Amino acid sequence: MENQKNVTEFIFLGLWRNQKIELLFFFLFLLCYLAVLMGNVTILLTITCSHLIEQPMYYFLCHLSFLDLCYTSSVVPRLIRDLAAARKSISYNNCMTQLFAAHLLAGVEIFILVSMALDRYVAIVKPLHYMVIMNKKRCNVLIAVAWGAGFWHSIALLLMVLNLPFCGPDRIDHYLCDVKPLLKLVCKDIRVVSILVIANSGMVVVVIFLVLVVSYILILYHLRARSSAGRRKALSTCSSHVMVVVLFFVPCVYTYVLPAGNQNKDKEISLFYTLIAPMLNPLIYTLRNVEMKIAMRKVWSRTSHSKLR
Repeated sequence: MENQKNVTEFIFLGLWRNQKIELLFFFLFLLCYLAVLMGNVTILLTITCSHLIEQPMYYFLCHLSFLDLCYTSSVVPRLIRDLAAARKSISYNNCMTQLFAAHLLAGVEIFILVSMALDRYVAIVKPLHYMVIMNKKRCNVLIAVAWGAGFWHSIALLLMVLNLPFCGPDRIDHYLCDVKPLLKLVCKDIRVVSILVIANSGMVVVVIFLVLVVSYILILYHLRARSSAGRRKALSTCSSHVMVVVLFFVPCVYTYVLPAGNQNKDKEISLFYTLIAPMLNPLIYTLRNVEMKIAMRKVWSRTSHSKLR
């Protein structure tokens, strides 16, 4: 642990090393972050203030929107600030805090997406037993498991990084404190640690992604026996979830399965799961969902009438 004290802060190199381009993206990312806040807060208010909160699918969606808000807020505000700053520094302790928070929230979000896939599988494959299987208690257990799994993933990663010696280079070729760019600054052989990181993050993401793919193949198989109207309704809700899964998982697989190297486009690709996916999720779940649109109109109407009184 003594070697680590040689580095008290890190310097982000950021996304681009051109001040004019960074200033342009400062305004673009600020607008994107505001869209994330507005979209996900709208989803949260619509579900919690309507009957939709009683349905497992929307109960999980509510948690997903909350996690998108928290995850984006743990990364993007600092990114926006750094785009307008000449010196992009972060203290060692704040860097470790960001690493832990980002992986905790992303880990929980991954398992929430698994819960949502399970919900759709049960709804389509066992529709008569759906409300018995996906009861309130079981939904709460799935949320608790997601937080527990996310915590153990992030604490294992944090303890691994805390025991690494940072004794010289302090420039992180990224816009956030993540494990792979940090490994490039370690002053010892990192081959074993890289394998552990791939096992902790990369392989977990790949396995879960494959499980989700298999679950949707099984859903498509069972939809063959449905009527065309039933098939369309089921595919409408499932396609939204599939788009969200692809937006989140494919960039994660690219980022965490490949070993740390100079040629990887990790920082550009990571924008998909830190900013783009949380911004698009509310649009995906509302534009293709009639129930959400109706609930939003009712909540808006109720709010407007209460203000007039």
